[in-house]
Amino acid sequence: MNNTVEKTDWNFDLEKIHKANLEILKAIRDICEKHNISYLIDSGTLLGAVRHKGFIPWDDDVDLCFRREEFEKFKAIANLELPKGMELVLPYEYRNGESFYDFVPRVVYLNSRRHSENDEDMEFYEGKLNHLWVDLFIIDRLPSDETEAKLMKLKQQIYFGLGMAHRRKLDWSKYKGLQKLEVMVLVGVGKLISLKTIFKWQDKSARKYTDLYSEQKSGTNGKSFFSNYQPDFQYCTVEDAWEEPIQFEFEGEKFTGPKEWDKVLKMLYGDYMKLPPVEKRQPSHSGRELEILEEAD
Repeated sequence: MNNTVEKTDWNFDLEKIHKANLEILKAIRDICEKHNISYLIDSGTLLGAVRHKGFIPWDDDVDLCFRREEFEKFKAIANLELPKGMELVLPYEYRNGESFYDFVPRVVYLNSRRHSENDEDMEFYEGKLNHLWVDLFIIDRLPSDETEAKLMKLKQQIYFGLGMAHRRKLDWSKYKGLQKLEVMVLVGVGKLISLKTIFKWQDKSARKYTDLYSEQKSGTNGKSFFSNYQPDFQYCTVEDAWEEPIQFEFEGEKFTGPKEWDKVLKMLYGDYMKLPPVEKRQPSHSGRELEILEEAD
C-alpha cells in the first residue's frame, strides 16, 4: 500500500503531532479504563486502525465517540484526571459562553501552538483552540418513528446554523445558492437568540430519546446518531449493535472501537480501503503550522 504524503504549504512535524495525539489518546483511554467508562475510536482514527494499524500517515487529528451517558461520566472527572498539559474544553465555554465554534467537546494539548492565517479567529476563542486537540463526539438515540428521527436530525442542523450567528465571522464563500440563503436566514434569526438558549435547545433535543431510553427502556428503534457532528455529517446513523466495543491495535497500543467497524466505515467513507490521490493526502486540521512545545504553559 502506497502511503506517500504530498507535502505542499504546511510547515510542521507530522511525526511529533502523531506522538502528541497518541499521548492524548492514551491518557483518555487510561481514565476511561480506571473509571469503567466506555469510549470508541471513530472516523479517521478508526479508519487508521483498520487500514494502517495506526495513524493515517497524512492525518493530523484523533476522533473518539462516547454514548451520551458515558460522556457525562467522562466530563465529570476529566479535568481532575487528565495529566498536566491536557484539558477538556466544552463548547459552551468560549468567551464565557457568548461565542460559538461548534458543539464538539475537545481534549486540548496545551503543549502546542497553532499558527495560521486565522490567528485572529483563534485568539477570539481565548486561545482555547490554538492547540492540537482530540474531538469527542456524542452518540444519542433516535426515536422509532422515521419521520421524527429525520426531524430530530434536522433540528440539530438548525441549531448549528443558529449558533453560527455567534461566531467571530463567517466565510460566505463556502456557501452557494439555496444553501447560502438558508444559512443567511438561520444566522439572522440566531442573532436574536442568546447562545445560552441555543445550547439549551440543542442539548435537550439531542438527548431526548437517550433520556427516555434510560428511564423507560422504550421509545427508540435501536438506532443512534452523532448528535454533535457538523451538519454535513448528520446523515450518519448507526445501529446500536454496531457500537459493541472490541479491541483494535493502534500504534502498538490497544484501544476500543466498534464491533461492526466495516459498516461504520462504509457509512462514513464508502470504499474506505481505497487511498485518495497523492495530491489529496494532506493534513486537514492543523492550519499552516502547528508547533509542539517542550513544556505546557
